[in-house]
Amino acid sequence: MKVEFNDRGFESHNIWRHSAIVRELYRKRARGEAEEMTCAAQAAELLTPFIRPGDSILDAGCGSGYFFHSLAARGLDAEYHGFDATAELIELGRNELPTFGLPVDRLRVCRLEDFQGAADHVLCMNVLSNIDNFHRPLERLLLAARKTLILRESIADVGHCHYVVDEYLDPGVRLKVHVNTYARREIVPFIESYGFEVEEVIDRRTMGATEMVIGYPHAWTFLRAVRSAPSL
Repeated sequence: MKVEFNDRGFESHNIWRHSAIVRELYRKRARGEAEEMTCAAQAAELLTPFIRPGDSILDAGCGSGYFFHSLAARGLDAEYHGFDATAELIELGRNELPTFGLPVDRLRVCRLEDFQGAADHVLCMNVLSNIDNFHRPLERLLLAARKTLILRESIADVGHCHYVVDEYLDPGVRLKVHVNTYARREIVPFIESYGFEVEEVIDRRTMGATEMVIGYPHAWTFLRAVRSAPSL
């Protein structure tokens, strides 16, 4: 039998491409028609004391770029850029956000594994908990952050990793996704080793309790990392 080969495996197995409900929600967020996410509001507030006029913000795993609204609503003078691995979500942002003042070229399609760059402030929310592990992608973000990194992920005293079927995708789609909780004794020293001081902040949405997402517990936690030493 002949070998079958293509290079579209990531796209085919990317769960975010297979949920019409999620795409519509992200469209509404880009249009400013959906209620601001509690975590987006909290992330903006965690950034506020550190933002100076002309600073840049890079939103890793930005979806449709809706965090731009959280910055604008607070009058934060920072140049927003975002990237996401899902082209359909980036396209939503490119179609909707220019109406609110965001240039189209500020949103890019890019996987974390392929990213290399720099910004004054880096934001990453609800991304690393759904990939195989945090080390390589988090390193890319830490190397990129000149001043601060704001991270929201599932973090607890005891870490655990699962690879499970996402039962909330479009009809007929059966794909698996990583559902990971990272041990704070591992992820915090990892961040510190790249020249950051790390502050753990209770997630306002869950107030320290676990939240069930696609049927699995997530211990959402914010980490605010402030650079204290030059980047490696």
